[in-house]
Amino acid sequence: MRQGGLVSPFPSARGRLANGTISRPTSDWEHRYRRTVITSDTVATALVVASIGNFFGARDAANWHEKWGILAFGTELLVLAALAVNRSWAPAVLGQGAEEFRRLGRSLFTATVLLALGGIALASRNIKLWIFVAIPAIAIVTMTTRYILRLWLHKQRNEGQCLRPVLAAGSPDTLHDLITRTRKFPHLGWRVDAVCTTDGLGLDGDGDQLDGVPVVGRLADVANHVRRDGYRVVAVTPDPHWSPDRLQRLAWNLEGSDAEMVVAPVLMEVAGPRLHVDAVLGIPLLRVSMPIFTGGRRAVKEVVDRVGAAVLLMLFAPLMAFVALLVLADSRGGAVYRQRRVGKDGREFTILKFRTMIADADRVRAELADRNEGAGLLFKLRRDPRVTRVGAVLRRYSIDELPQLFNVLTGSMSLVGPRPPLPEESAAYGPDIRRRLLVKPGLTGLWQISGRSDLSWEEAVRLDLRYVEDWSLALDTVILWKTLRAVVYGQGAY
Repeated sequence: MRQGGLVSPFPSARGRLANGTISRPTSDWEHRYRRTVITSDTVATALVVASIGNFFGARDAANWHEKWGILAFGTELLVLAALAVNRSWAPAVLGQGAEEFRRLGRSLFTATVLLALGGIALASRNIKLWIFVAIPAIAIVTMTTRYILRLWLHKQRNEGQCLRPVLAAGSPDTLHDLITRTRKFPHLGWRVDAVCTTDGLGLDGDGDQLDGVPVVGRLADVANHVRRDGYRVVAVTPDPHWSPDRLQRLAWNLEGSDAEMVVAPVLMEVAGPRLHVDAVLGIPLLRVSMPIFTGGRRAVKEVVDRVGAAVLLMLFAPLMAFVALLVLADSRGGAVYRQRRVGKDGREFTILKFRTMIADADRVRAELADRNEGAGLLFKLRRDPRVTRVGAVLRRYSIDELPQLFNVLTGSMSLVGPRPPLPEESAAYGPDIRRRLLVKPGLTGLWQISGRSDLSWEEAVRLDLRYVEDWSLALDTVILWKTLRAVVYGQGAY
């Protein structure tokens, strides 16, 4: 077992305390990781502020302390204070989804507003430098360092380290779903070590295990097991046993322990900015706001799509011209393939892609129908004989999708969104799946960064519906960032 690094591996010996509680070393790595993030943010902010202050202050050395030193110190103090007030260092968000970067961005925006107000109050002529140069530079550096630390943390978790031990309690079916998800996504930091069920048995009332996880008792015994075995998370999944009184009593019984109680709502696929907890007449209510399909944030998304597509087209223009020549030289047919797809509100449009197959690929598809490896309504072959030599490389790195930037520029697609379906796929959609058509299809999306063609049909639909329900600008930013890694590794691209 390694002890000298930033954190210790999770699997290690457990010691029994005097009161009989078994201690687990998970809090050690959590505290060390949090301290590392705080140190990283502090050092990054200090370096950016010092660099800008020294560079511009050198031109006015006589008044450096008065004009630049005070502003530099004030800027760093405001940024760090904003990070603390917005709970950007809370252990619950570090390394977890888009919320970490959302809080970081909110903190820097708060610091910017306070700097601007301070500049107005002090009539400072140098405040613009700190608002328009220092804060953006701090944002770039801190977000980059946070992302690097997160990659390191996720790597540790994929190796079975830095995980929070979870005791899950609920019905066997919902526990099975939770165990499956935690094993599929270890980077989220949970590992279900034990479960409690209504009757203390596994699926179908048989055995003392559920998917290889020990069933340690009944739902009424959860608090006792937590205090005895030192679990860090108690995950409560739906079960008729969990009445409001029993949930409240469980929360009381967990007081004084290190365990965090997490209750999974019935609306399992609704999350993010749409969920709000309100107290009405002393009753905690989970309020689910309506999905946002119009308004200011959607207008911002439209602007980002058009401007982003224009910039990317200019950057990739030489590459796209070179790829077009390769496609033409490799096989007979045009360089660009046009296909009808279904977009927002069921309107059809023509999608553009570099041709990766032989010229009469659509006709040959009927002959390959019995070899289909695609999930659900999709037609896919891992070794499709219609794919050309150049086409295989283009698909491997998603270069064939670059012409879709023209679709984004003209408004029929978005940079981020659900996968654009074929008309015959859309015609077979049920009412629930048709919700994918409430937003524009995307050049990339949750399906792109989660495995693409390796996903089951049900998983692909779930991801698309999750995007429609929980969309936010922060989620778009995370997806675009993760798309770069998905493209490099080429997982599920064929």
